[in-house]
Amino acid sequence: MEIIDANVDFKLIGQRIREARAKKGWSQEKLAETIDVATAYLSRVERGGSAINLKRLGQISIALDVPMEELITGVVKEDYRYLNKEFDDLLKQCSKDKQRLIYNIAKIVAGVKFV
Repeated sequence: MEIIDANVDFKLIGQRIREARAKKGWSQEKLAETIDVATAYLSRVERGGSAINLKRLGQISIALDVPMEELITGVVKEDYRYLNKEFDDLLKQCSKDKQRLIYNIAKIVAGVKFV
């Protein structure tokens, strides 16, 4: 059986949790109490020093009113930034000539009104 390395960046997820918590104006103590965990555990999660499971991430998502996918990836599919990131990743895989071709096609498509 082959093991797949998902390369989960728990430090980045922790940063996103910390930012969402701060944006809501909550302390670590308030969030920890809301999801019924120790403040020390939440602190480790926010520093990336402790892995977080999906159940706990879901609780944080609900408590902070932030989509779980945003905590994991930094974007939400319905958000315009999702396509920007996908498009940027795609372009990075292309040669400069292919990037120019895609750009020219995009200019043509942008000028066309679809009904």
